[in-house]
Amino acid sequence: MMASRGRQHKVIDPRIWVIFLPGFLFVVLFTFYPMGKMLVMSFFDWNIGYNQTSPYVGLDNYVRVLTDPIARTAMTNTFAYAFVTVPLQMVLGLCVALLIHGISRLSVFYRVGYYLPVITSWVVVALLFRYIFSNAGLLNYVLTDILSITEDHIGWLSSRWSALSAAMLLGIWKGIGWNMVIFLAALQAVPKTLYEAADMDGANRRQRFFHITLPGIRGTVMFVSVMLMIGAFNTFTPITVLTNGNPAHQTEVVLTWMYFKTFDALDMGYSAALSMIITAIIVLFTVLIFYVLRRKGEGA
Repeated sequence: MMASRGRQHKVIDPRIWVIFLPGFLFVVLFTFYPMGKMLVMSFFDWNIGYNQTSPYVGLDNYVRVLTDPIARTAMTNTFAYAFVTVPLQMVLGLCVALLIHGISRLSVFYRVGYYLPVITSWVVVALLFRYIFSNAGLLNYVLTDILSITEDHIGWLSSRWSALSAAMLLGIWKGIGWNMVIFLAALQAVPKTLYEAADMDGANRRQRFFHITLPGIRGTVMFVSVMLMIGAFNTFTPITVLTNGNPAHQTEVVLTWMYFKTFDALDMGYSAALSMIITAIIVLFTVLIFYVLRRKGEGA
């Protein structure tokens, strides 16, 4: 009798499938199917014309992407954008969250103030930054006419790294509020008893931060790192509005270059191959972030 009970299986309520099926179909139709279609397209010289054949080219599209100097420039710019904006957004967002978490008065006012850039349209703030950094913009006016630091206006958006720096500043400024909200929620979940015990042991602020706060929000740090890395590799609007890839495609990032090859050059196979390469890079970084942070958590 005991053996027969051990062999019994729980019967799944059919109503669970009714709830599960729509979400599953949505993910399949709008995530897995497009990714599979993109993978197939990357092996063809894809034509979008009606009844036109698409010749199979194998790995030729991938070779073209990896040997294309503009694609390498776009990847370099994207990596630079990610490695600058992601850490600074996290550090500044955490600092703001710690400051707001430590005050009781006007905390709602500060939260709203820091979060306003997040809900502001990317196009609007990008146009604002383009006005600030343009030849006749606010920054040049301050440097030349008010402070008299330079005699001639500087073409901030006319060279590669100065234009990318402007885009990085925009990304950092706009992302601080989002990081602040996420980290603030994580800080509020850290048990206060741990801080009380640390105070009784004579721990200073630095010790409490590195031994209580950071270990307590490690999962949030992992989540934010992955989300910001994905967002950095998908940056599009700031570059499009500020420079549109100019001069001579030197400020392209992978998404703007992919857009150009897809809708201007109509090179669908090339764009699909570039998309799959970027997907593989993002997956690799995600696994690496999880591995590093998990190893640190185990060693703490």
